[in-house]
Amino acid sequence: MKKVSILIPFYNEQEVLPSLFERLQSLIDSNDNYQWEVMLINDGSTDNSLCLVKQMRLRDKRFRYIDLSRNFGKETAMLAGFDNVTGDCMVIMDADLQHPPEVIPQMLKLWEEGYDDIYGKRNNRGKEPWLRRKLSLLYYKLLQKTTNVSILQNVGDFRLLDRICIDALCSMRESQRYTKGMFQWIGFKKKEFTFDQDDRVAGNTKWSYIKLLNLAIEGITSYTTSPLKIATVMGLIVSLCAFIYMLFVLIKAMAVGDPVAGYPTIMVVMLFLGGVQLLSLGIIGEYVGRIFNETKNRPAYFIREIDGKKRQKVYKDEN
Repeated sequence: MKKVSILIPFYNEQEVLPSLFERLQSLIDSNDNYQWEVMLINDGSTDNSLCLVKQMRLRDKRFRYIDLSRNFGKETAMLAGFDNVTGDCMVIMDADLQHPPEVIPQMLKLWEEGYDDIYGKRNNRGKEPWLRRKLSLLYYKLLQKTTNVSILQNVGDFRLLDRICIDALCSMRESQRYTKGMFQWIGFKKKEFTFDQDDRVAGNTKWSYIKLLNLAIEGITSYTTSPLKIATVMGLIVSLCAFIYMLFVLIKAMAVGDPVAGYPTIMVVMLFLGGVQLLSLGIIGEYVGRIFNETKNRPAYFIREIDGKKRQKVYKDEN
């Protein structure tokens, strides 16, 4: 009998977990032609979420959990799940139930047909704020034009991955991860299915605009060097404009006898050039910072507890 793992990273989701458990139990009880494993990754929650997960584990051993040593972020929490799920395939979904568990049988049917990566495309984005929705779509359009990997619009982490995809993702150990790009980069046989994204059942989103901006920067710098090329082009354009302006001033001074432009012109030119230089240095700094973090070669995460068993030692994963 094939085994299906469901991977759910969570952070401070005590309001929604009871509903999540109820719907997952209903799903797996009604599909007994598979073995099931629900892997919940606690990403440093500070509320009662972990206690609820432990109680669920006592009632139903199909529910497993990993308690990370601190909040590492969703991308790293998913990596911890990749490393520890044992199924022949894995479904990734959010704990807030915006990804409906009831469509998982549809994903499994496509998997049985031979697809390795079945990803969900949203028909709608629920009650997402207008500004956030527009910025998200703009960001994905930007990624499409600047990266050499096709980043899909309206496609998140809700997907089913075959074991061959799971192993491929486990082999990619970079510390600053952008999993949406990795899903596309590894390739394999993909299939799209559409679903209606539900609204959050309870609680509030943990993704602030600042966190979303950081994730966007991560996506851009992880899969394209276009910002560096833009900085180079801007430098060339500014240098050319400055050279043309210099010739204009000199010729005008010799032909007409007008004095060279004074203080306001100098200040405008200096501030403009300084701004371009600082922007270019900032772009370079983003890439250098990522190089610095990768050269540390630290483990991506530490685990405090798995299924009630404390980790006896801290070690570096060698995958």
